[in-house]
Amino acid sequence: MLRSLRTEGAATRTELARRTGLAKATIGTIVAELGTGGAVSEDQSAPSGRGRPGRPVTLTGESIIGLGFEVNVDYLAAVALDLGGNARISTIRQVESAGPPTIDEVLSLVTEIRDSMLAAGHSIVGATVAVPGLVEHDNRTIAWAPNLGWDNVQLAAKLESALGGTCPVTVDNDANCAALAEASHGVTTDVQHSLYITGTVGIGAGIVQDGRLLRGGAGFAGEVGHMPIGDESSVCGCGRTGCWEASVGLRAMLKAVGMDESETPLSTAVSVAERAAEDAGIRAALAELGTNLGTGLATLATVIDPSVIVLGGYFVPLGQYVVPAAETVLAARLPAADKHLPEIRLSSLGIHAAALGAAEGSLAGVYAGAVSI
Repeated sequence: MLRSLRTEGAATRTELARRTGLAKATIGTIVAELGTGGAVSEDQSAPSGRGRPGRPVTLTGESIIGLGFEVNVDYLAAVALDLGGNARISTIRQVESAGPPTIDEVLSLVTEIRDSMLAAGHSIVGATVAVPGLVEHDNRTIAWAPNLGWDNVQLAAKLESALGGTCPVTVDNDANCAALAEASHGVTTDVQHSLYITGTVGIGAGIVQDGRLLRGGAGFAGEVGHMPIGDESSVCGCGRTGCWEASVGLRAMLKAVGMDESETPLSTAVSVAERAAEDAGIRAALAELGTNLGTGLATLATVIDPSVIVLGGYFVPLGQYVVPAAETVLAARLPAADKHLPEIRLSSLGIHAAALGAAEGSLAGVYAGAVSI
């Protein structure tokens, strides 16, 4: 019933019985229980009775919170999402250390958000952390995150301790989380098949089909930044040469335009876009980057056949300079481009996309009935 209210909106008890296939009396019992727990509310002002429309039941759940965090090379992000899909907290922090964030910095942010939510009277039912790397099948262990310098890190256990052992913690890939956020809050709510491309120091992909992530045999699907289709002389953060990421990642872009990185990938790209408006050389460099981007997208689209390709992160402010070249390559390289050409869209969720998707993931146990409220 919670899933029905979230995806299809408010409904009367009769309508909920029709949607779910449950008996109306059962729906009444569930509504009463969920109302006591603060998950739903029933409009008592609406008239009810024989011959009158029923009172609509609405998913509220303001006090039931899922936490989402993103750990990236140069920033940390956090989102606290209530059961109705409303963000109660949305914040970003620049990494204070002279390199990737430390575990202590992550734990400090987690503790701060936890304390804020508990002080406001909220109940935290779960937390998910998005990271730019490979995550083991247990959804708790970071197998390999080269840009963070983390290898076999038991991150979930550390965060559960910081949260006081009161809620489960999972770990997921940042592109996977951002792809889910776009499907539920962003620019792919209208399609069933989408490919999300991160635009940070690393390049990853989240693949969504029929509302579910495609994870692959070991759960490592989407590590597209390490496809060997980049400049063979460029060294990647993974230590190899020729990776796509080394040609189209944030630092590759900055090297191409001769500019320095600022606080976050988005703020950096905004500065580049401002310069590009007046500098033909920078526009040409971005167009070349768009060509390299399109080459990789064409490779992926040939295999995955998405309806929409979403570009996130630093690509968004630079869309007008990068996307046209990528679209040209995509149209030229796809064997059936005349029959189906994926549309390239820019993310609408900003720097918080992965953290928002992580927060959605932390509420999944509630919608699956595995976590009581």
